[in-house]
Amino acid sequence: MTDAALMTATPSQAKIDQTRMDDIAIVTLCNPGKLNALNAAMWQQLHSIMRGLGEDDTLRCILLRGEGAAFAAGGDLEEFRTARATVDLAMAYHETVGAALAAIAQCPVPTVAAILGPCIGGGLEIACACDLRIAARNAQLGAPIMKLGFSMYPGELEGLLALAGPAVAKEILLEGKLFTADEAYAKGLVSRVVEDAQLVDEALATARRIAKGAPLVARAHKQWIKRLSGKNPLTAEEKRASFYFLDTADYKEGLAAFLDKRPPQFRGL
Repeated sequence: MTDAALMTATPSQAKIDQTRMDDIAIVTLCNPGKLNALNAAMWQQLHSIMRGLGEDDTLRCILLRGEGAAFAAGGDLEEFRTARATVDLAMAYHETVGAALAAIAQCPVPTVAAILGPCIGGGLEIACACDLRIAARNAQLGAPIMKLGFSMYPGELEGLLALAGPAVAKEILLEGKLFTADEAYAKGLVSRVVEDAQLVDEALATARRIAKGAPLVARAHKQWIKRLSGKNPLTAEEKRASFYFLDTADYKEGLAAFLDKRPPQFRGL
C-alpha cells in the first residue's frame, strides 16, 4: 500500500483506527458522517491506544490524523444530553477525555498532528496535545463552545493554554472564532501550513525526519522540555542525569557516523 493510500484509508465505523508504517504509527480519528466528532467510546479507545503506543520501544513517531476531509469536529454532541446529564456523569465523561489528552501529551514517543479541514473543540484539544501540528491551508481551528452554553473542562483547557497562552486562549473561547490555518500559524497554534494536497506528504516527511534521529534522544528532549517548562530549577542530580547518552550505543554510533561521513544507524540502545 502506498503512503497516500495508507494515510487516506477509510474505516467503516466510529472508532480510533491504527496502522503501522515501519517505525511510524498512524492513528486515525474516524466517525463517518460527523466530521470525526469523538464519542465517549472513542475517547476511551484513544486513551488505550496512546498508552499502548507509548510503551512500544520500537516506535519512533506517532502521526494523528482524521478520516477523510476533517481532523475532528469536537465531541459528539448527540450523546451529551445523556452522557452529561448529571455532574457525576459529566465529571466521569470529561475525566475520560482528559485522560486521553494526557496520554497524548505525556507519550514519550514524538507525536505529529496532520490537520485537514475542521479541527474544533475536542479536535483542537487533541492537536494541542501533540508535539507538532502540520495544517492544510483549508484547516479551521477553534472552540466555539460559548455558542453551546458550556465551558471547556479545566483538564482539557490546560493543553490549549500551555500552547496558545492566555491571550489567544481567551480569543478562542470568548469570541468563539474559528481561525484559518494562516491565522493559527501566526498565533503559534500550528507548526507550519502547507497546501491541502501536500498535507499527507509533509506530515509523513515530518514523521520520517523525526524517525531518522536517535529515538532515545527524541524522548529525552521531550522529557527535558516538559521539565524545564515548570517553575522549579533543575537539581544537580537532574543535570547529571542529562548525560545519560554517554553510555548509549546510539551516541557512539552518531559520532562514528559523523566522522566516517555516513548516515547513522540508530537502534534505540
